[in-house]
Amino acid sequence: MEHKRTESSAANLPVRVKNELVFRHITVKSAETVSGCFKRIVLSGDELKGFTSRGFDDHIKLFFPANPGDMIVPPTATEDGIAWGEGPRPVNREYTPLHFDAQTNELTLDFYIHDGGVASEWADNAKPGDKLIIGGPRGSLIIPTTYRWQLYLCDETGLPAVKRRLRELKEAAVNAKITVLVKVKDVSCISYLDEEKDFNIEWIVSDEHNGYREDDAVVQKLQSLMLPENDYYVWATGEGKFVKGLSDYFTETRGLDANFVRCVAYWHAK
Repeated sequence: MEHKRTESSAANLPVRVKNELVFRHITVKSAETVSGCFKRIVLSGDELKGFTSRGFDDHIKLFFPANPGDMIVPPTATEDGIAWGEGPRPVNREYTPLHFDAQTNELTLDFYIHDGGVASEWADNAKPGDKLIIGGPRGSLIIPTTYRWQLYLCDETGLPAVKRRLRELKEAAVNAKITVLVKVKDVSCISYLDEEKDFNIEWIVSDEHNGYREDDAVVQKLQSLMLPENDYYVWATGEGKFVKGLSDYFTETRGLDANFVRCVAYWHAK
């Protein structure tokens, strides 16, 4: 095991903040395909007043009917927790807000379009006027932009969060070494970060027909990285089992401080 020394002060730790849990009825304003594999949905409505998202990897819950034609009845936030009404509970999925415009009350979400996903199917067919109910975010993890060495690793599902983060870093004019590794099966996604070419972005594309797995390539890439002793942050997301392996790799094998490593599962293989 490598042991990495950290000298980051408490002031440089990520900070978790809570938000009031609110459920909102909103409407699709526009829907367009971006980068071939994503659908960008702009949502609007008066109930978005007061919406807050302070962390680049925040998530909100989107509610969909349990059965076609069902009326969606969201839960109610009470002092004792969340209370559900009668009838079947709606299906929910979690997504990262890409952008919120408080002046126009417009919320932008990017959906990765893939087979077999209730949210993906909804987004692929969404049109102006469609209704949706969202809840949250219940809280945010505010990760400082000032770390001198930063690594972001994701698959297709984490690209909107990475895109939002890179925009933050660009606006902050951060003086840091920033590396982005994206493992994809869908090559049409590669253009998704075209606007962020100021950053070092490496795409790792799977070719399983020829025995080339992107997970293996990621591991090889990580093994070649020279990690700093301090003032770093690692953020990674993707499939649950793979992300758990990344967390163990960074904190146990490479000896990084877990306070500065965030590995979150965005989905789980069945």
